[in-house]
Amino acid sequence: MRRVFWVGVGAAIGVLVVRRAGRVARAYTPQGVADGLASLGDGLRELADAVRDGMAEREEELRYALGLDTQPGDRDGAAARLDGEGIRTLLDDPTGPRAR
Repeated sequence: MRRVFWVGVGAAIGVLVVRRAGRVARAYTPQGVADGLASLGDGLRELADAVRDGMAEREEELRYALGLDTQPGDRDGAAARLDGEGIRTLLDDPTGPRAR
């Protein structure tokens, strides 16, 4: 009975090792390397999009803080100017109540 158990354990470990080795070998084939580089490129593209979105959002906040753009929700389109303290508050906390 013990021998059957250990033969089963050895067979299971052997199958796992062979499957893992097959995956590693496939990763180093030209197609595997190309797939890895493609996924890396997709990740970098997503990162660049996220950074670009964050930059645009921050630029909008800064333009509003410096009075270069109109305040969101302004009906007459007049430039919303802030005093020095308001600008400092907005730059320190762009998500605060003055930002809206």
